[in-house]
Amino acid sequence: MSLTPFLVAWRTTPLHDREVVDALVDPAHAEPSAALAGALREWPGTYYWSSEADGRHLVVTRPSIKPRERWVMHALALAATLFLTTLSGAVISGALSPDLSALYNPAAWDLAFFRGWATGFSFSLPLLAILLCHEMGHYLTARHYQVNVSPPFFIPGPPAPIGIGTLGAFIRLRSILNDRRQLLDIGAAGPIAGFVVALPVFWIGLAHSQVVGAEPGGTGMQISLGWGMVLGDSAVTLLVRYFTHTGGAVVLSPMALAGWFGMYVTMLNLLPIAQLDGGHILYAASPRAQRHVARFFFVVILLLGYLSKSWFLWAFVVLILSRGQFRHPPVLDNYRPLPRSRVWLLWASFILFALTFMPIPEALITSG
Repeated sequence: MSLTPFLVAWRTTPLHDREVVDALVDPAHAEPSAALAGALREWPGTYYWSSEADGRHLVVTRPSIKPRERWVMHALALAATLFLTTLSGAVISGALSPDLSALYNPAAWDLAFFRGWATGFSFSLPLLAILLCHEMGHYLTARHYQVNVSPPFFIPGPPAPIGIGTLGAFIRLRSILNDRRQLLDIGAAGPIAGFVVALPVFWIGLAHSQVVGAEPGGTGMQISLGWGMVLGDSAVTLLVRYFTHTGGAVVLSPMALAGWFGMYVTMLNLLPIAQLDGGHILYAASPRAQRHVARFFFVVILLLGYLSKSWFLWAFVVLILSRGQFRHPPVLDNYRPLPRSRVWLLWASFILFALTFMPIPEALITSG
């Protein structure tokens, strides 16, 4: 079905994975008309409307290739991450010793070891569910726009007590995006989807956590890895703790710790810098202000490093991701206005960042 009878003018941009058409619609069909609506139902791709100064535009996309994925590599990475995060959960719960020398001695992998290891599913499964939902938010939104994007890739990491068994997950956009609408939708979908899972995980896990003291000032969230550690708070974790525990220090259950890390990952991704989700959202909101705001927040991160040394690590990661450049890569049509229907998404992202922000996120080492 051809759309040209309904258009005044159009511009076609062939990309390696799809063809994008920016079309000015004839005012007689801009509502749209029944004939145009019927033609769009038969269009072999996706479309959306854009109200601009010269009239109503249609942005239509038609895919040109179907990428082949390396599913075996993704499956192996997920399996390794599941094993290591489950191992971390077993250490956190106390089922396995923080001394993981047995891990490097396959002869010690007996039935008792795997029974202890299996107790770590209470940490690994909710944590990976949060990470998966975060990345699937990006992935499904990108696929809705028929953008060439990789499936989620999980990164294995060192297990507890050094780490938590994973360094996170990511998807890779293989093509330039059409406009700021697409950038905002794809960038914001991940943190929102991850948070929707992380909040009930943290709430349920905290309700099953142990209060170990009600003395004044002893209200932190603790975990034990052979030594005591107190985790930082955000506005949302403070609210949840208020409704689940009236006071006292709380030793987090493995599930609650998974939820805490979900909040932490949400906050980090929403930092408005570089190629982080917050950087995408900021550019979608204001391309001109993006670089200046990103530089400001980078200075803020460095200053926060004097409160929590982990911020220095994230500052280094940001520099690597941005290759020392704070300017965000452009989209195909940078001048197409962001529709008013997306203002709520900007506000939701800002509020979510404020709720999850942790000035001192790292664990503070205590005695014991």
